[in-house]
Amino acid sequence: MTQRNNFTIQGINRKSLITRMLIGGGVGLIVISLFLSGTGEPNPEWGKFWMLRPLIIVPIATAFGSLSFYSIDFVGSQGTLKKVLAFAFSILSFVISLWLGIVLGLDGTLWN
Repeated sequence: MTQRNNFTIQGINRKSLITRMLIGGGVGLIVISLFLSGTGEPNPEWGKFWMLRPLIIVPIATAFGSLSFYSIDFVGSQGTLKKVLAFAFSILSFVISLWLGIVLGLDGTLWN
């Protein structure tokens, strides 16, 4: 009797991965833009281009945070419980990356 391994390695779908990262970065850009639009007169010692730092850091952080949504593709056929858990983990990791991106982006300016 011979034993066969039926393991398959699933490749990375780059289009899906890049699309999810762009959507995550776009959400981060919208959130930080709304947050920055509510600022009044900025402190003069922050410099002229102080808004560039959060406008760059937050979308990058949220783009990498949205990478966890790609894991849903791998557990999609393994049952609804695993899919729901993967979705909950993805939401949590995206929110954490958004929060950390905002903290890193605004450190030294609005959050001194």
